[in-house]
Amino acid sequence: MIVNKAYKFRIYPNKQQEVLINKTFGCCRFVFNHFLAKWNDAYKETGKGLSYNTCSSQLTQLKKEFTWLKEVDSIAIQTSLKHLADAFTRFFKGQNKSPRFKTKKNPTQSYTTKYTNGNIKIENNRIKLPKLGWIRFAKSREVEGRILNATIRRNPSGKYFVSIL
Repeated sequence: MIVNKAYKFRIYPNKQQEVLINKTFGCCRFVFNHFLAKWNDAYKETGKGLSYNTCSSQLTQLKKEFTWLKEVDSIAIQTSLKHLADAFTRFFKGQNKSPRFKTKKNPTQSYTTKYTNGNIKIENNRIKLPKLGWIRFAKSREVEGRILNATIRRNPSGKYFVSIL
């Protein structure tokens, strides 16, 4: 059995990186809510929801419509679609309640980006993340094994953390 291990570290982004992280939170929330509304409408009309592939193909059109979606990490936006599809899969299996709209007022905001072509690296006390570049972080231990993904999270007090899987 394969066991994945997560490492959580506090990160210290500069002002521009903080702005970009907050934009990414907003864009992921917007995409999730947009496709949740579309999914609910399609379900009411036809009795069937949308698939991940349908939403993913509509995402490119959405990026042309809203150019500010191109400023942030594209993998993070795709991951929010994956989370939506997973939420509906769990709902139809009877494991969870139906997915709800994400709100800006939720004190904990996060997004996930996956590792592709060396876009997540760790050197000394700095971590490289897509679109953000190098960020200082509090390295308390060595990360062993290969990196699968990274989740960036802001807690209610405004501190930023990264979880590396």
